[in-house]
Amino acid sequence: MKKIRIGGGAGYGGDRLEPALKLLEEGNLDYICFECLAERTIALAQKEKKSDPKKGYNHLLEYRMGAILPILKGKKAKVISNMGAANPFQAMKVTQEIARKMGIKGLKIAAVLGDDVLETIRQSLHLPILETGKPLSTIEPQIISANAYIGVGGIVEALKNGADIILTGRVSDPSLFLAPMIYEFGWKMDDFEKLGKGTMIGHLLECAGQVSGGYFADLNRKIVPDLWDLGFPFAELEESGDGLISKVTGTGGLINTATCTEQLLYEIHDPAQYLTPDCIADFSKVEFEAIAENCVRFSKATGQKATDTYKVSVGYSNGYAGEGQISYGGHDCIARARLAAEIVKKRLEKLPLQEVRLDIIGLNSISPMEIKPKGLQEIRLRVCAKADTFEMARHIGQEVETLYTNGPYGGGGVSQHVEEVISVASVLLPKSAVNIHVEYLNT
Repeated sequence: MKKIRIGGGAGYGGDRLEPALKLLEEGNLDYICFECLAERTIALAQKEKKSDPKKGYNHLLEYRMGAILPILKGKKAKVISNMGAANPFQAMKVTQEIARKMGIKGLKIAAVLGDDVLETIRQSLHLPILETGKPLSTIEPQIISANAYIGVGGIVEALKNGADIILTGRVSDPSLFLAPMIYEFGWKMDDFEKLGKGTMIGHLLECAGQVSGGYFADLNRKIVPDLWDLGFPFAELEESGDGLISKVTGTGGLINTATCTEQLLYEIHDPAQYLTPDCIADFSKVEFEAIAENCVRFSKATGQKATDTYKVSVGYSNGYAGEGQISYGGHDCIARARLAAEIVKKRLEKLPLQEVRLDIIGLNSISPMEIKPKGLQEIRLRVCAKADTFEMARHIGQEVETLYTNGPYGGGGVSQHVEEVISVASVLLPKSAVNIHVEYLNT
């Protein structure tokens, strides 16, 4: 019976590389997938690409490829990743250049293109924004990017054409993992039970260390051994879509039915109807069975036909956030921070600001301000608000700084920061409006 192994190499854009290298070296993998693209990340990457057409891919691409490529020389594993972000083609060229400098020959590198639908969206301003119900035209002047969550199609095509490294833009997270299953096992795109199973497996692996105990640990309530040496997971899969999830022996972390269940429910709206570009997955009857230490078998996921639309993340400029911080220490530090907050609040009332926040970090930035802490000898006031212009947002930090000589005694360590707010709106675009294609380079 044919089996394949797929590893989770990253759970977000800035994830650790060391566990992925360990997985590549010792996991006997057929594939390793690096999921590196969050919802706002691609809008920020598109903005960077506009400033420099040779940028817009994941900032750690060179770092990762520089470490991965030498290992690949002696391994069978193929690499699939959305590190291409807003510029998969340039990411492909950079990867080719790194391989050539290392003297690595015979690699075929692919870039999956077509998820960038900005021009199509500009002609579709009647589409309703899912979060508000308002037409897209209401934010049209501020739109800076639009990327569709495409599915497995481009990756499967690249695998059929012999690609060893596949770099994509905005692909649905589980699709990165589902694609090699479809290719290796010859699954049909209308076999929705298997597509549902593969989507579930992809969802377990897409956040890498989370299913191995990262984000699961909770002091003495949920103990995860050697969390400092967390091992990333791999799935060993059968043609049926069933299989097991585990990690390299000797690495830290924990894989059990609880870690798998938490990850299964992570970031999904309805476990019985998880909408993806490839299918509507049903996780409601999934069963996990621990069959050995750090080894869990899964079964009974299924699915049904996908919708006729892609979800599109539309990035748009949404003003500027200004921030100022100052610390107070010693006797009555909380009371002085509260007084400082009142002073700044009164001064900012005259300005056209939105979403003004005043947090005493360590006191009420998470917990309510009404709590009565004991023993705190140091506290930090944070003031933040949103403004329409950069210049107006600067006033927030400046008013905090004036507390040095215009507020209670003992303030110090002021910091100021202003950044553009990039927000994301979601719309549904017919799949027929998206043209997916693949480009290739060789080393």
